[in-house]
Amino acid sequence: MNKSYTILISLIVALGGFLLGFDSAVISGAVKGITIYFNMTDGMLGFAVGCVIFGAMAGNLIAGPCADKYGRKHTLLVVAALFSISALWSALATSYIEFIIARMIGGIGIGAAILIAPIYIAEIAPPKLRGSLVSFNQLNIVIGISAAYFSNYYFINYGDDSWRWMLGVESIPAVIYFLALFTVPRSPRWLIYKLNDIKIARRTLARVGGDAYADATLNEIQRGLDKKETKGQLSDLLKSKYATIMIIALGIAFFQQITGINAIFYYAPTIFEQAGGSADSSFLQAIVVGLTNLVFTIVAIQLIDKLGRKPLLLIGTAFMTIALIMATTAFNNASYHINENTLSNISNAEIKTTLTKFKDQSFNSQSELFTAIKTKLKPEEFLEFKRNEITNLISINATLVLIAILLYVAAFAISLGPVMWTLVSEIFPSKIKGIAISVVGFFNSLVSFSVTQIFPWELSNLGPTLTFGIYAALSLLAFIFVKKYVIETKGKTLEEVEELLIRS
Repeated sequence: MNKSYTILISLIVALGGFLLGFDSAVISGAVKGITIYFNMTDGMLGFAVGCVIFGAMAGNLIAGPCADKYGRKHTLLVVAALFSISALWSALATSYIEFIIARMIGGIGIGAAILIAPIYIAEIAPPKLRGSLVSFNQLNIVIGISAAYFSNYYFINYGDDSWRWMLGVESIPAVIYFLALFTVPRSPRWLIYKLNDIKIARRTLARVGGDAYADATLNEIQRGLDKKETKGQLSDLLKSKYATIMIIALGIAFFQQITGINAIFYYAPTIFEQAGGSADSSFLQAIVVGLTNLVFTIVAIQLIDKLGRKPLLLIGTAFMTIALIMATTAFNNASYHINENTLSNISNAEIKTTLTKFKDQSFNSQSELFTAIKTKLKPEEFLEFKRNEITNLISINATLVLIAILLYVAAFAISLGPVMWTLVSEIFPSKIKGIAISVVGFFNSLVSFSVTQIFPWELSNLGPTLTFGIYAALSLLAFIFVKKYVIETKGKTLEEVEELLIRS
């Protein structure tokens, strides 16, 4: 087996994951800059951050059919081009609408990359390495997230246009990805199913695993062809024989996002500022979050083919629940104090004058504070207070918040992060894989968009206590779902997984 060649191919294809992660997290550093430059409300900000996922939903819908028709490799080449265009355009945007369009173009790339890269790797990798190699995509996603946090911290002092540098630098790895993709072969399974090109497919398989592996894999693929099934349609997903597969796929796709991971990644500096941190310290803590995600994704890659998919999901969702309960407790025990020291940190003169009327008063919750001062401030002043000034009044166990967030990210990184995409790339039969992957990816992006769209509103109106409490409850539901519905797929060929699930 030519393990090094297989790893190299997988790493190149998984560079799409790096761009996906970078594109997803880089916006966290640009939030304050774009809010000021485009004069955004909470709703406009939520859409500016979340619109990339809105674009991803379009990418999800077209990625599967395009990959089936034109091939995995050619689809990924288009993805790389979209990332390049999005990065440069969003950095140069001069209007809110222009910025949204540019971000959505990158979203289309995200929606395609997150689906097609795992499919390609799963189709070319030997069964014993498949879990680890597919997880390379998730590894590159978290490397991209970490790189974005480092990049944001580097550009933070570039003045009012720092957000443009943060967004534009992504074009460099996007061009590298585009060029590197020309060195990878086309998927052997796609070559056989679509073009009936057994000769080139066998050559690639032999280079991956040797002649014996190539012959055995071709026989497995031929078994699937002998079923003489017609091309999968959207209506096929509703057939009872695929019920178990769809329950697992849609359930995992739902819980991966509804438990709040993208809210954490997109708004990490904002969350730490809510816990009373300065802008610089919040960006540094975001870097620690990214590094934690990276380290534990590597742990997941080491364990996924040894321990299995389901055990990792159970361990991860259990600790995610614990971590979110910790964060809920920390914010629930926070208090807000208006005194001479805290007032001295208020930069807005009008807000400071109003708050002086409440001097030497303390509030036991964010909602209590808001109730007291909301009617005393103008709407634009109250918005400014919620966004930038409230952190000057909070008294909270910031260490507990940091530990909770790091534990949550670590738990996600060994479970729902990499395992979801590994499972989805494994469980769908070849007949319906393209259309099914698109539907599940679209659903996953829809949930993610909903979470990121309402998160700023949740922090401002529900407060961090209730927000994290909701995510804790959803993480517990994820644990219950995994325990009841998810099956183990480690060590099985794709054809064996198909037979197991459809028989079930």
